[in-house]
Amino acid sequence: MNVPLKLWGFFAVALWTASAAAQVTFDSGQSYRVEYRTVYEQQQVTAYRLQYETVCEERTVTTYRPVWETEMREYRYTVARPVVETSYREERYTVSRPVWETEMRDCSYDRVSYVEETAQREERYTVSRPVWETAEREVCYTVRRPVWETRYRTEYCTEMQPVTTCRTEYVDQGCYTQQMVYKPGWPRTRLQWLSGSTTVDPASGVPVYQRPGLYWVQTPRGQYEVQRVWQPNVVARQVSQTTFVPKVVTRQVPEQVCTYREERVVRKVPYQTCRTVTEEHVRQVPYTVRRRVVERVERQVPVKVCRTVTEEHVRQVPVTTCRMVYEERVEKRPYRVCRTEAVQETVQVPRCVVRRIPVTYTRCVPRVTCYRVPIDACGRPIDEWRAAPQMPTAAEPTPAETPTETPSEDAAAEVPPVLGQESGDPVGSDTRTPAPQSDVFPSVDGIST
Repeated sequence: MNVPLKLWGFFAVALWTASAAAQVTFDSGQSYRVEYRTVYEQQQVTAYRLQYETVCEERTVTTYRPVWETEMREYRYTVARPVVETSYREERYTVSRPVWETEMRDCSYDRVSYVEETAQREERYTVSRPVWETAEREVCYTVRRPVWETRYRTEYCTEMQPVTTCRTEYVDQGCYTQQMVYKPGWPRTRLQWLSGSTTVDPASGVPVYQRPGLYWVQTPRGQYEVQRVWQPNVVARQVSQTTFVPKVVTRQVPEQVCTYREERVVRKVPYQTCRTVTEEHVRQVPYTVRRRVVERVERQVPVKVCRTVTEEHVRQVPVTTCRMVYEERVEKRPYRVCRTEAVQETVQVPRCVVRRIPVTYTRCVPRVTCYRVPIDACGRPIDEWRAAPQMPTAAEPTPAETPTETPSEDAAAEVPPVLGQESGDPVGSDTRTPAPQSDVFPSVDGIST
């Protein structure tokens, strides 16, 4: 089973930083706690740095360039030439000539004059004269007189009155206690010898015989921790409280009420009546009359009269006729022709070449060691510094083990990743499959860890 080195490192750090580890109890009654520490060993690693070089190669390139040539071409076109011809035609037209003559015209007219005469005539007309008379009439109307009375009305209002009551309140008067809690950890996978037995195939559900041998077995593991737990102690007590209770209060409020009483009143009202009386009158009206007198006035007026005499004339009118004559002509014009010519050239083409340069550097490989520490009943170590074994330290590299070439930052960035190493891991991290757990996690006095 291949497990990445980062996961193994996570397990080692988790085991190293845990506050409490698995406890082991022997027949003597002494309890021990198994602790783990990580030791880093230096290891020489050879990597390859990529170096890029630019090499120019000669290549023959064929290009095509245009060559322009001039040649003469014949263009045929048709031309329309106008031909003008003149002829005469006879045209007849009529001419009107005026002839003036003098004649006498009768312009006699009537002269009208008016003569005024005065006379009188009798005119009768009717006059309407108003006559006023006074009379009385009775008017009945209703009067509303106000009457004031004092009445009492019932008014309801709500008042808040304080009321004191007792209620039961529960208070937690507990305390903190120490309690051992088991926390499961990551399951451990290891090789274990299993004897022959009959198992059930999970895929088909058929009983299958399993041969004896080494099989990968997952063993759950965990640790006990001391946690501080709150132990509740609920105590009941009486607490007084004051609340306001609404209460409805009734009271009589006096108020003035105005009512209206109706009374019927009769009174006499004088009024005037206008009556029209008609009378006939006679009067003499003078008037003026204008009489018309007509007189005839004779008058002869000489008048010039224009008379039109028609005459017919003949004239020769020239007429111009244009006709088109078509001719075919030939014209030579220069014309440019483009011809492509092949040209071969030798050019330098750059090419990138990659070289691998070996680089040797030192990396630290983690290794986990375990030891046991005696603890008391509360899980605290007893004389921890004496019981803890001396942790082995990594051997310092000898002058022969120092790297021959220290890679720079640019070279470290160009080192290709090792097979199975992730892109985000540092250069010095180890991604190979760790050693069997029997070597990494040795047993303590025959007890498998």
